[in-house]
Amino acid sequence: MAAKQNKQDSARVRGIRQRWIANSVSVVLFMVVLAVVAFSLAMASYYYDAMEEGLKARAGSAASFFRNYTESEYRRTAKNYVDNFGEKSKLELQFIEPDGSILYSSYGLTAGSRPGTADIEGAFENAVMTPWRGRDPSTDERIMAATAPVIYRGNLVGAVRVVTSMQEVDRQLLLASGTVALIGIILLAMLYISNLFFVRSIIEPLAGITQTTRRIADGSYGIQLEKTYDDEIGELTDAINDMSLKIRQAEKVQTEFISSVSHELRTPLTAINGWAETIMNGELQEPEDVKKGMSIIVSEARRLTNMVEELLEFSRISDGRFTLAVEALDLKAELEDAVYTYREFFRRDGIALNYYDCPEDMLPVIGDPERLRQVFCNLLDNAAKHGGAGKRIDVTIRQDETDAIIAIRDYGPGVPEDELPFIKNKFYKGSSKARGSGIGLAVCEEIISRHEGELLLDNAPEGGCRVTIRLPIGT
Repeated sequence: MAAKQNKQDSARVRGIRQRWIANSVSVVLFMVVLAVVAFSLAMASYYYDAMEEGLKARAGSAASFFRNYTESEYRRTAKNYVDNFGEKSKLELQFIEPDGSILYSSYGLTAGSRPGTADIEGAFENAVMTPWRGRDPSTDERIMAATAPVIYRGNLVGAVRVVTSMQEVDRQLLLASGTVALIGIILLAMLYISNLFFVRSIIEPLAGITQTTRRIADGSYGIQLEKTYDDEIGELTDAINDMSLKIRQAEKVQTEFISSVSHELRTPLTAINGWAETIMNGELQEPEDVKKGMSIIVSEARRLTNMVEELLEFSRISDGRFTLAVEALDLKAELEDAVYTYREFFRRDGIALNYYDCPEDMLPVIGDPERLRQVFCNLLDNAAKHGGAGKRIDVTIRQDETDAIIAIRDYGPGVPEDELPFIKNKFYKGSSKARGSGIGLAVCEEIISRHEGELLLDNAPEGGCRVTIRLPIGT
């Protein structure tokens, strides 16, 4: 199964690499081909136009030279002109008869032939200089020619034609285009190689991340990836590592929570079962002993009920069934009811619960009275549970410009500073040895947040833990 999965991963990696390289290289290849074609066309146009202008200039100059000669003088002088033509190695100079045949040629071999090209026809039919490029009808060689008519007193007596081979120019253009194409191929190869290294630097870490996340999904919580880059891949690696650690921590906390809850549930159940069996078997004869046993059963049953309620509340929060029944209420009255309820309980345990009122007759708040009372009771119970050693709990309520502020402070050992940032996290119990599920403060935090308020927890300067609630005053 693992080998099959690795094979699938390798296939996906190859697919990504091939698509990446194909997409990037195809674009550059298209640009290189386009550049080579554009360069070749531009160079050909430039050289061909320059050659054409040179041929036209030479043909036009020669034709102008003969315009003042009679026909007989033209023929005699044309022969001398051809014989003394100094650029025979590069150009062919021809004198064309009105019927299109060659009268004289600097090559000599073409005299008497009829090229029949469009430049000759244009010169005689339109009496204007006409250029032409194409293949020589007799040799099939690519040539360029320019023919200029020779006019004497309005009569067309002949034409001067200058011809040159395009073979050398074509060779130079082909060499230049090949050089540009070779440079393009080299650049393309360099791009391909650099893309291979670049894609490899991305694909291989991604493959490692994929394998690691799959291992995390299979239960290997806490494993870490090696960070090799300080870029987006590095950020992803950090995120995966952080996720892995948090999942391991959550798994550990959940395991500890289940163990803790199991222990917390077993303790009151053991007490209830033990005292119930003792009373049922008639082992207690004195009424005071029976009363004491029943008192323990009631107390442990109440504690068991509170734990179950906390678990149910947490379950509602987790699956989104947690709701508020909001209404206009007097926050001061709700707090006083909670204080009055707990004052007698605390007195029996030797804890003094002091309540410090505010000058206002009432503090109007929009909220759920049952949920807020739940928060007050939970916080008072925590104060007694974790700070009851100080034998004193102070509750104060006041109002500032926008909020009602409630503070509940005990005089116990307080919370270790390194545990303060996590004390409101679900399942977190820290170093406390007191009984509890570790979700009470998380539920309180959720309730206060749903009321658009804030729940803060810190250590008082004079010692002990202090919980502060801020709730917006309703209008």
